[in-house]
Amino acid sequence: MVIKYRQATLEDADLLVSIYNAAFYEDYLRYGTCPGYGLTKGLMEESIRRHPKHIILCDNEPVGCVSYTKLDSEVYEVACLCVVPEFQGKGIGTSAIKFLKTILVNWKRLTLVTPINKTENVKFYTEKCGFQIVSTEMDGNVELARFIIER
Repeated sequence: MVIKYRQATLEDADLLVSIYNAAFYEDYLRYGTCPGYGLTKGLMEESIRRHPKHIILCDNEPVGCVSYTKLDSEVYEVACLCVVPEFQGKGIGTSAIKFLKTILVNWKRLTLVTPINKTENVKFYTEKCGFQIVSTEMDGNVELARFIIER
């Protein structure tokens, strides 16, 4: 299994919509809403402009996406990390976090949010990636955990 990354372009909007929909469908069913599910091509194009995105390729097949937002000079938020369900649990997400750490050469702090009751996500970010939960916050009816890792 060879994992590679390529910078997303506006021409990738339809592909990214399909990746996000596959990756976030269960969240949509579970919570009745999900900011990554059901985006239009136009909204995805806007997101590509705002948040640098990298398409995750597994053996040259697009299987996910990782994106970030710069919050401060050395602080970044993982805006999205998603892998389509049939490729989850294979180390792709862990690889994506390591990839971000290499391209964000000046990072001192990475942060992200995920629903606190998604135990598989909490375990992934804390045990596999080294993040710590520092707070919780509400997004509509969903309680999110705020994760931080520093170097």
